[in-house]
Amino acid sequence: MTSILPPSSSDMEYYYQYMYPFKSIFQWLSHSFIESQPDIANREFAMAFRSGAYKRYNSYNTIADFKNGIIKGNPDRFEIGAVYSKPPAKKDAILKTDLIPLQKELVFDIDMDDYDDYRTCCSGAQVCEKCWKFITLAIRIINVALVEDFGFKDIFWIFSGRRGAHCWCSDRRARKLTDLQRRNILDYLNIIRDRHVEKKLSLMRPLYPHMQRSLEFLKPFFVDIILKEQNPWEDDKAAIECLLLGGIYDKNLIELCKKFWLDNPGRSSEQKWTDIDYLATNKLAYGKKPDFLEKLRQCKEDLILKTLYPKLDIEVTKQTIHLLKAPFCIHPSTGNVCVPIMVMPNDTDEDDNQSYQSVEIDFDPTKAPKLISLQKQMEENGNRLENTDLQPYLEKFGRFVQKFIQNEMHEDATTNGDKKRFRENDW
Repeated sequence: MTSILPPSSSDMEYYYQYMYPFKSIFQWLSHSFIESQPDIANREFAMAFRSGAYKRYNSYNTIADFKNGIIKGNPDRFEIGAVYSKPPAKKDAILKTDLIPLQKELVFDIDMDDYDDYRTCCSGAQVCEKCWKFITLAIRIINVALVEDFGFKDIFWIFSGRRGAHCWCSDRRARKLTDLQRRNILDYLNIIRDRHVEKKLSLMRPLYPHMQRSLEFLKPFFVDIILKEQNPWEDDKAAIECLLLGGIYDKNLIELCKKFWLDNPGRSSEQKWTDIDYLATNKLAYGKKPDFLEKLRQCKEDLILKTLYPKLDIEVTKQTIHLLKAPFCIHPSTGNVCVPIMVMPNDTDEDDNQSYQSVEIDFDPTKAPKLISLQKQMEENGNRLENTDLQPYLEKFGRFVQKFIQNEMHEDATTNGDKKRFRENDW
């Protein structure tokens, strides 16, 4: 990805003034079409500035207050925090014990940094269509678990602006999770805890259903993405560190593979992957315990999960009070807009009960809208957003917000109806 100058103060002011979707963001965080709801008035916003300063505990009552506050502050980016028991802006006028975090979306952060040991197409801050597949697979794995295992449905994924993705799970049940419940969900999903290449994963068998489902989903992608496309173990040293020391448990097999690869240098990752099976079956299996090859198969399954399974930033998820960059912010290094990658419920006109697994993730980070291009398009279009690269993403998010608030209203109506029936039954 070509480097560009970071957006200037005037660039950001123009973006907030004419392009940022304050109304949709405000309604999403209000969980309502009506202004001045406690869910927004008590919501924390934080601003990060070019100088390195960071201002927390901002809160706003109306869309106009929200927009004016951000335009006036003109931050590099702003972040979204929890809904508190009192407006965060009044923090200095109330007792610290009275400012209690009550709810926040369940959020996840996945970054390409954690895949650097297995991607060869790019390095550093760069990203391309090939290595973006790591993020796409991660989104699919986590999304299926959130929908199928936890029953959440109001979910969307946002491009981080450089080379990662953020998930916002907005269901009421998700927002009201305690810190302990968030950590429990994280424990369920966060399989890859030690990310050193030379450390074995050593998962217990049988795998629990989510892990087994993820493994079966990832197997074909491992061949195409890791072995063929990225080919990270063509280098013999890397293969010894990760494939052998970080994957295989049998010392004799490790030594046998080492010797074979040193005698036959530069074999591809795909060849090395089959070498392990060949040497184990033809040179070592005789005289070994019956479960020798079964353990080897499990080691290779662990390696598939180790390379392709989502690697989560645990700090982002485990606390209600943690802040996360707002959707549609501008990444200060790339000038990219943090646009939606995927939303649930799906943004099509089909029934909401359609298979969430079939939703397409058609996104190329190298083609994400850039502020510099958007400004030019706006100037050519009379300061109107129509026909700009940002418009499809604004429409997609707008549809999500409409459906999300309808779900909230339906849940309110159902709950109130149940309460009413309960009171009538009491008599």
